[in-house]
Amino acid sequence: MQKQCTILAVDDEPNMRRLLEISLRQAGYKPLLAADGNEALVQIKNQHIDLVVSDLHMPGMNGLALLKAVRQENETLPFIMVTALGEIKTAVDAMKVGASDYILRPFDLETLEIAIAKALSNRRLQLENTYLKADNHAGLIDADLIGESPLMLALKQLIKQVAPEKATVLITGETGTGKELVAKAIHAASLRKNGLFVAINCAAIPAEILESELFGHEKGAFTGAVKERIGKFELADGGTLFLDEISEMPIQLQAKLLRVLQEGVVEKIGSNKSLTLDVRVIAATNRDPLQAVKDGKLREDLYYRLNVFQLNTPPLRQRPDDIKRLAQYFLAKTGTQISETALMYLQSYAWPGNVRELENILERAAILAGKQIILPQHLPADMTHVADSDSNFVTPEQPFSIPQLTAKIEKKLIVEALAA
Repeated sequence: MQKQCTILAVDDEPNMRRLLEISLRQAGYKPLLAADGNEALVQIKNQHIDLVVSDLHMPGMNGLALLKAVRQENETLPFIMVTALGEIKTAVDAMKVGASDYILRPFDLETLEIAIAKALSNRRLQLENTYLKADNHAGLIDADLIGESPLMLALKQLIKQVAPEKATVLITGETGTGKELVAKAIHAASLRKNGLFVAINCAAIPAEILESELFGHEKGAFTGAVKERIGKFELADGGTLFLDEISEMPIQLQAKLLRVLQEGVVEKIGSNKSLTLDVRVIAATNRDPLQAVKDGKLREDLYYRLNVFQLNTPPLRQRPDDIKRLAQYFLAKTGTQISETALMYLQSYAWPGNVRELENILERAAILAGKQIILPQHLPADMTHVADSDSNFVTPEQPFSIPQLTAKIEKKLIVEALAA
């Protein structure tokens, strides 16, 4: 079910506000009203607004001043300016400042509805492009890379530094921390961005098939090889090959991979011809790589070959300040909001499944909340009812107290930081 968008109509004329209220409600929107720019700013600060429709001329703060004030806090909130026929230049100025569109008085309701639908549609596309595409040199924005915590800022800076190079990269980190997304960001910010990014999970493919998947095979190379297969290395020629869970690759296959990295050539199974390729290899593991070497899971020579540049994706529990941004990103897809109380519970949890677990919990909570506002009761029961001493959660006192909960969260984070 599509969420009901909230539209803020700003006009100093009571009759026009009433007309807009009726029209917006009939069109299926939730209308909010403001008589001037200052009142509108209060509404925007205190409530979730999907779009603003504002008259240009109003006493006090006019529409253009309101738009400028909104843009200082929110660069993407759709904003439609209503102006008179003789004020086209001012309308153009509003577009330059950041208005999504403008309509001329007098206008019919169909024109208004079309403008609103267009602005909301453009906003949805903008969100998708901002977070899901990595088509420029920055290449850093994606779900698991969202965040302004010191750990994430440091990671993004390292990505920028290593991206232009050809050096192999080893990414370490717990499951669900976004290792593949880091690899994609490196590729997208590199000179290879127009080539393919090819990923393969070494733990998800049986050993007898993995070699063929990586290097390819000739027709008739083994029983069942009824046609030639192009391997992932060849597919990634001119681009990037991401080897996830490298420590789960069979040891005998690691030896062949090492030769490819050293010599830059690949031989298909059943062929004696060497194929020279230009592939950047990025590998990842959720194990401690040095411990994997000691345990015989990872060849020492391969480890040093891969570990030219190492990046670590921090677990979510070490960057709780990023949880709000991540929650806003995931919930923007459904139009759901989250209360500050529920957010505090999320920020106090240890997140063994990291960002992937956060996304799943928020998806479930959004369903339970009817895609309105997520409250503590919409979160998993143990997250809000298990005592501190027996749980990864901080539980509020009864009756609930924001300062008390905040103090507990801060204490827990300090203890974790000292123990790290």
